Amino acid sequence: EKKVKAGYRLSGAPAEEEEGNALPDPVVRMANMSVISAKNVNGVAALHTEIVKAETFNDYFNLWPEKFQNKTNGVTPRRWLAWCNPELSAVITKWLGTEEWISDLTLLKGLEQHAESPELHAEWREAKLATKTRLADYVKEKTGYDIPVSSMFDTQIKRIHEYKRQLLNIMAVAYRYKKIKAMSASERKEVVPKVVMIGGKAFATYVQAKRIVQLIVAVAKKINNDSEIGDLLKVVFIPNYNVSVAEVLIPGTDVCQQISTAGMEASGTSNMKFMMNGSLTIGTLDGANVEIREEAGPEHFFLFGATADEIPVIREVRAAGNFVPDPLFTETMDYIKSGVFGETFEELLGSLEGNEGFGRGDYFCVGHDFPSYVEQLEAVDEHWKDQDKWVTSSIINTANSGKFSSDRTIDQYANEIWGVKPHSVKL
Repeated sequence: EKKVKAGYRLSGAPAEEEEGNALPDPVVRMANMSVISAKNVNGVAALHTEIVKAETFNDYFNLWPEKFQNKTNGVTPRRWLAWCNPELSAVITKWLGTEEWISDLTLLKGLEQHAESPELHAEWREAKLATKTRLADYVKEKTGYDIPVSSMFDTQIKRIHEYKRQLLNIMAVAYRYKKIKAMSASERKEVVPKVVMIGGKAFATYVQAKRIVQLIVAVAKKINNDSEIGDLLKVVFIPNYNVSVAEVLIPGTDVCQQISTAGMEASGTSNMKFMMNGSLTIGTLDGANVEIREEAGPEHFFLFGATADEIPVIREVRAAGNFVPDPLFTETMDYIKSGVFGETFEELLGSLEGNEGFGRGDYFCVGHDFPSYVEQLEAVDEHWKDQDKWVTSSIINTANSGKFSSDRTIDQYANEIWGVKPHSVKL
């Protein structure tokens, strides 16, 4: 029998009593109680589980390592592929010769052998054009903006939060705009036309998140009304984002943004939905991105940024006053502060300045990851220029998305935690 004396530090519980000091006022530690009382404890992505074991509940893991498991999240292919993307689903069914993939997503692996087939490429492109046209019509209806379907559709949809780093995204858009404005007419002919779409809601009292939305809308207004830029760059903030809107956005996306600060996203599920629908991903090694990259292959995933192990060190360097921002980041900060987008956004950008303190010190490491992010965005552009290569990567992403079906997740819970067996029902 394992016993723990009063005051023993358990995942953040106070230990002052051992030193002769009074314990603080008692609090109910709900997470600790849950771990103690639960038969099993699981993370929802491989990286998340390792963080739970090594950091969040390390003391409990050392006491009861047998309790801890991983159960990577999944999404239902019925809704997030078969229902919301009938055009691509028809292509998949034709090339696999069966609809059984809808209930056994691992069968999508059969697409991989056809990934470079010109005939499949043509049908894949046709399906993507249909979904992009539907998305463009939706954007026109809801925002009034016209977006060309020949452009790359680049999408980030999720709750607005500093750790999800919509700020990183829109700052890179501002940098792209500045760079295009400085180009000659001949240089602009080499630019990949892009439509950047960002959707999500901010919690009512989360002021900084509201400021991020304000910047996105301001950047969109400026760029979309710049006749000199034309269709080379468009920016859209998707209003009133919800699951039904996602059913339109996800099938029509070419590349999705999964750019959270490493170690802060438990899993993510939009990343899985995008992958199923053939979107390529630019992202950090965070949440289920790690496993998505493993399944698709590193050559079909655009990786950037610090790892979860590196983030604490970066914050320590920052707190010590030793962080030197990349000139690219400083240039972009100064450009936004110049008022080019209608105001200076000093309060928002102030969170990226200073060394430490509440609302300061760039806790989410936007400045550190900015240069590698811009570098990978340029790699995305180069990949897009070779459309055969791009479509091959799209097919391979879909073909290797079988792991991320919720059927697999639920089956693992049933077999490895709940101890229940499936029961067939005839309909």
